[in-house]
This record gives sequence, structure tokens and C-alpha cells, in this order.
Amino acid sequence: MTVAESPLHDRTAVVTGAARGLGEAVARDLAGRGAKVALLGREERTLARVRDSLPGVSACWEVDVTDDRGMARAGAEIRAQLGRPSVVVANAGVAEGGPFDRSDPAVWRRVVEVNLIGAAATARTFLVDLFDTGGFFLQVASLASLGAAPMMSAYCASKAGVESFAHALRAEVAHRHVGVGIAYINWTDTDMVRDADEYAVLRELRGHMPAPARKVYPVTYVADRLVTAIERRRPSVYVPRWLRSVQIARAAMPPVVTMLSRRELPRLAAAEPFRATGMLGPGGRADRAAGTGSPPG
Repeated sequence: MTVAESPLHDRTAVVTGAARGLGEAVARDLAGRGAKVALLGREERTLARVRDSLPGVSACWEVDVTDDRGMARAGAEIRAQLGRPSVVVANAGVAEGGPFDRSDPAVWRRVVEVNLIGAAATARTFLVDLFDTGGFFLQVASLASLGAAPMMSAYCASKAGVESFAHALRAEVAHRHVGVGIAYINWTDTDMVRDADEYAVLRELRGHMPAPARKVYPVTYVADRLVTAIERRRPSVYVPRWLRSVQIARAAMPPVVTMLSRRELPRLAAAEPFRATGMLGPGGRADRAAGTGSPPG
């Protein structure tokens, strides 16, 4: 398919969390297929670097996805500069790890706010545009949406939440000819995942997963699969494809995870005491350093 033949050609696409990692890769793939891309994120300088490296038309906005007023302002400026969005990718996400009882309540809460409340605020901002364009909303979820893991309680709770939110939203807007897709992704080669591997407990927990489940996938490969799913308006996309089979077995996962954790966590704790990681990756630390935006309103 040539750029001109892509259904994304000359369409406006919004990507949150676009300063780095998967968001940057998705934005780059969208631009490569001819879309006009609006980049949203917390790191203005990094966003500008991504914007300047993209082909075609793009623009960036430094905004906190949990700030309703800030998102509304960004939405209005996107419509004025790039036109009404036909595609919205709710990708912004942060993570922290470690024992729940030793977690910083503010950090734990912020993970849920960015990942879940931020996804809802993104949808609220741009649904009016998607109604007008008959567009597509892609929610980036995770293997953590399908099965929770110890030491990642905030991340798992938020990703289970975005899956449920996307299912509910899909049913609510289907008659308005708006598509809603869910991207279930496994370990992806981003700063956040590389940072997680610096912590022994998170590294060991991933190491105890079955071989296919602990493989790390190139970010460009994941982005290509997601953008292809957008072109085809798929209700779900699994990267890697075998993740689809986890849907069948997900009811059996909690007792299995509990059994393995009961055996392995004491051994890991004896080797190195568990501690809270704080925000993982440069993106998470940038969000923490920037603080929260204006109160929602």
C-alpha cells in the first residue's frame, strides 16, 4: 500500500505520550502513512525533537493528559491547525514497581491517574471530532490487562481499567460510527521497560515468565502492528499474536500467579530486599518532576 492509498493519508491523528518510546514510534509510523500528527506529552523539548524529525505535517503540545482544561485547549488548537482528528491513540502511560505496602501513595495514585483517568480525558476531549469524522480511538492496554502480577499493582490496576473503559466506550459509540480498538502489548523495547530491568525484583519476575512471555519486542514492530490495526479499524490487536490465547485462559491466571509468587517471592526477597522503584523511565520521571496540571474542570 502506498502512502496515498492508506486510509490515513491526509487525516489528522492524535497520539498521547508521544515524546518517546511507543508513542513516538506510533507517531512516526502514522506520519509515514501520510497522516498529519498531533504529538501530546509532558516533555516539550523532546516532543519538538520528534515533531521536527517527522515527514509531512505535524505539531506538538506539552500537556498533562489528566488536566481537562489543558486537554481542551490542546484540542481546540489541534482542530485549528491540523483539522478535526480522525484517529486518537491513547498511549500515555507511566509505571512504578515494588511492594504495595512500601509504595509512595502519591506515586501509586499518579500511575492510575495518568494511565486510566488520562485515557478517559483523552477520549472526552476528542470524541466530538471522532463523531464528526467517523473516526477511530485506539486504547493502548497491556498483558497486564489480562493478568495481574505482583510488584506492579498500580500499573496492573490501571491497565485492567483501561480495557474495561474501552469495552464500555466501544458499545456506547458504535451507533455513532466510531470505532474503538484495544491494543494488548507485551514487553516492548522502551526506556520504561529497560529501566524496569535495572531493578532486581522486576527483572527476576520477568525472568520467571514462560519464554515467549518474557521476550522483548522492537518498538517499531509493535508500532507497525498498531497502526495497521488502526487502518483496518480492528476492535483488538495483540502483539505478539499469541497473546490472544491468554484471553481464553485468563480466568486461570490469578491462582497460578499466586502459587508461583508464594514460592518465588520469599527467595527473591532473601537475595535482595524489595523496595519501591518510584516512577520508571525518563518519561515517568519527567511527569513526576513536572507535577500535576491544573485541577480538572
